[in-house]
Amino acid sequence: MTAKHARPNLDALAVLQSGTGKPATESSRRSLLGEILDWMLAPLFLLWPMSIAITYVVAQNLANIPYDLGLANALQILGQQVEATDEVVALRMSSSARLALRIRENDGVFWKAIGPNGDLLGGDGELPTPEKTAGDQPNAVYYENHALRDFEIRIAYTWMDLSTRGSGPVLLVAAESVDRRTQLANDIIKGVIIPQFIVLPIAVLLVWFGLSRGVAPINALQRKLRARRPDDLSPIDERQAPSEIGPLITAMNDLLSRLEATLLAQKRFVADAAHQLKTPLAGLRTQAELAMREDPNTHTQASLKQIIAGTTRATRLVNQLLLMASAENPNTIEMPPTDLTNLAKEQIQQWVPLALRRGIDLGFEGPEHSLYIKGQSLLLSEALNNLIDNAIRYTPAPGHITVSLFEEANQVVLAIEDSGPGITVDERERVFDRFYRVLGSDVDGSGLGLAIVREIAQRHQASVYIKDAQRKKVDPQATGTRVEIHFPDMLQRNDNVLGATG
Repeated sequence: MTAKHARPNLDALAVLQSGTGKPATESSRRSLLGEILDWMLAPLFLLWPMSIAITYVVAQNLANIPYDLGLANALQILGQQVEATDEVVALRMSSSARLALRIRENDGVFWKAIGPNGDLLGGDGELPTPEKTAGDQPNAVYYENHALRDFEIRIAYTWMDLSTRGSGPVLLVAAESVDRRTQLANDIIKGVIIPQFIVLPIAVLLVWFGLSRGVAPINALQRKLRARRPDDLSPIDERQAPSEIGPLITAMNDLLSRLEATLLAQKRFVADAAHQLKTPLAGLRTQAELAMREDPNTHTQASLKQIIAGTTRATRLVNQLLLMASAENPNTIEMPPTDLTNLAKEQIQQWVPLALRRGIDLGFEGPEHSLYIKGQSLLLSEALNNLIDNAIRYTPAPGHITVSLFEEANQVVLAIEDSGPGITVDERERVFDRFYRVLGSDVDGSGLGLAIVREIAQRHQASVYIKDAQRKKVDPQATGTRVEIHFPDMLQRNDNVLGATG
């Protein structure tokens, strides 16, 4: 085995990542808080203009009430000044009445009185004269809007009954401009609407704050679920969530319980089946080896060699199944500090004889010091062995395989690069699937090696990347594959370790 010390340049092109990374894109979903706010605030903003319109109508009516009462009082004053005899109806204004009407005149009130014969008894003759209808009641006050001298006025009139005095009815009319009424209505509207511009945003904020506080337990439950490990199937505590979502949590706990039972049954079956297969396979191989020693027949020897090779492959498949079952159960894995430098050197040395027999140069590039990570040495060794085994199987002679170990941004990177045919970009997402084989390949294998590597990487919170060989940057015609495992945290480094061996 040769020793090399050139630190490789990393290629940022990663097509496969396993670990705790999130998907690149996530479908956007409506939040519960957003839905509630929409259903609460949308009707509120739709009803607000209607409220303003209703407020305007009510304000107009409210503004008419005091001014109409003032006009009715003016009519009452006028009625008190009417004198009727058997022959004459006259309007005799007292000083107090003139003073009261003068004050009203200063406020813009106009009046007139018309006798039974239609003659003007007093007042402003230009004021409109209402026509008497059959429905008009004596001494009842009626109101109408008219135009006078290019401005709008409101009049109040009554037909004063003088039949007891031997005379016909007298028409009394009082009027005033509607400007003061409009101003009062506008003041009422402003007094109602302007506070709404201040209160409504505050109300929206209070509603949002109240709903946020209301859904806070749901958000807390969501964060706890997101923070869970993928293998954590323990029940969710219903006491930490509102009673309204209690049935949902109960259903989720039931689903988690059934899922855990299914996974345990599957793992138990794989482990039991693998254990049951190991003993007969070992016995079959032993019997075949004994038969080879006792029977010198050439044809028999060839058949026995095929049996031994088949049992060897079956035994390796069984061992891989057992290892995968162990890797999928993180509760049984301890993660002590592990020297990845020494582990890589020890495993590479075991593959040197096979690599030499196949005409492959197996080399190691690593630091002079130890790199410690939190991991399980048995699983890490199996992951490295699977990657080296795949590289040797797919690299034709004369070939090159380089195992490198280096630090990058407080991470430890373990890379295995070969000069084999490489893996197309389309297949790089599938080679980590169980029992998947690269199309067109005639190399023996179970299709579990890279799946086990992915499982082990996930249990160590690491990420796996498949890239083109770095030599392809120099020679575009070159082939090869580079597999990198990025371990997230380096615990420590020890400079007292001997350098790389060759």
